[in-house]
Amino acid sequence: MRTAEINRKTAETDIKLYLNIDGGGNTDIRTGIGFLDHMLTLFGKHSGFDLRVSCAGDTDVDDHHSTEDIGIALGQALKAALGDKIGIRRYGSALIPMDEALIQTAVDLSGRGYLGFGLNIPTQKVGCFDTELVEEFFMALTREADICLHFVQLSGKNSHHIIEGAFKSAARALREATEKDPRFGDALPSTKGAL
Repeated sequence: MRTAEINRKTAETDIKLYLNIDGGGNTDIRTGIGFLDHMLTLFGKHSGFDLRVSCAGDTDVDDHHSTEDIGIALGQALKAALGDKIGIRRYGSALIPMDEALIQTAVDLSGRGYLGFGLNIPTQKVGCFDTELVEEFFMALTREADICLHFVQLSGKNSHHIIEGAFKSAARALREATEKDPRFGDALPSTKGAL
């Protein structure tokens, strides 16, 4: 089983995170941020990853520290759970409709952290959640996991739908990229011999 547990404690947040890449999409998410709980729950479901997250953060200030630090912890867990990456598909992509929103995501588990954030989120908030934190979350995740992740928004007017489409398409792309490909066997999917 490809699993990882991350405990991250700072002056701003106290996070406990468990990830099982080969799970069944079971989640237990308690971040203290309702909208982020919703996004991480559907992320777990659509990736097929088992994901448990608890966070005690300084949300009396705002949601920034908790959101970014959860992205850091999830990225660290993904990198640890993938291990040597032997036999994985490496690449994944998904095109996900969410009502009027259509979001395309592609990922490369390359060992090089990069985020291409091509989302145009029209409002500054969804409920109480600052929408600029979506980019902060995925930037932290890609940097810590050492993956290349691109989002392209093909359509969309509703901020909730755009963000939900992004989380779902990222989940589906990661599901594909982390799957074992029997054709690779014990080989890395790289001509360099390293990921």
